[in-house]
Parts: sequence; C-alpha cells; structure tokens
Amino acid sequence: MIRTLAIAAALLTPFAAVAQDLPTAPYLPLEMATEAAQAAVAACATENYNVSVAIVARSGNTSVLLRADGAGPHTVGSSTGKAFTSASLGRDTAGLAGFIGSNPQNDGLRDMDSRLVIQAGGLPIKIGGALVGGIGVGGAPSGDIDANCARAGLDAISAE
Repeated sequence: MIRTLAIAAALLTPFAAVAQDLPTAPYLPLEMATEAAQAAVAACATENYNVSVAIVARSGNTSVLLRADGAGPHTVGSSTGKAFTSASLGRDTAGLAGFIGSNPQNDGLRDMDSRLVIQAGGLPIKIGGALVGGIGVGGAPSGDIDANCARAGLDAISAE
C-alpha cells in the first residue's frame, strides 16, 4: 500500500508542478462587469433614455444583462449583440460599421455569425491591454448615445 502511494506521488508530482506554473488568462470579474453595466444604465438614465446594457466575457458568454424600466423589448438583443461583436472582434461596433461600409469586400463580416450586431453602441473591454470582454448598449435614439453610455460604463471600472 505504501509503495503504491509512493509510486503514485512520484508520477503525479511533475504534473502538479506544471499545472501550478500555467498562466491564467485575464478576465473581467463579475463585480466589475456589474458595476460597468450599472454605470452605463445610469448614464443613459440621466438623459432620460431607457436602455439595456449587456456585458459579455471574452468567450462571448453573457456575464451581465440589465434592462432599464421602460426599455423596449428589442434592446436586450441589440445590447447583447453589440457586446458580443465587440468582444469577439476586439473593436468598437461603430468603427466596424464604418470599416464594412467603406470596404464593400468586407461586407461578408455582417453574415459571419448571426449574433453580430454591427451598429454603434458596442465597445471592447480591455484591462491592462488585454481584451477581456465587450459592453453593448441598446435603446437610446442613436448609436452615438449608446456608445457614450457604454464609455461611461468602461470609465466606471477604469477599463480601456
């Protein structure tokens, strides 16, 4: 019995040491994601706009979704799509829309994934230079206003 345990320990020790040395990928903690979403909703509320705000992780999975009282039913899908687009492509959705509009050969990007929403209001979330997710705002009368509210969310957590 002791011999079996000693052999098992000897065989597993190198793997345990290697596992401890693996780097961990940067991520956006739920507390920060929630704070960013609340700040974005609040920024739009000060202008009397009822919006939805989504925060997605780098993986594209939704971390936080807030829908203001009175926000339209379409705002949930819009905000989630904008956040997904920014997280998966690593760029703001307004810039992406301009990139596609000025380069017809890139129009295929619109159909690359059904979850993409290529309208202003989505921003990538970067912390320490690393892309950790995306924020999307939907429901204000213009994409520029959505983007400004998203920026307020990023500013609240000191994200780039």
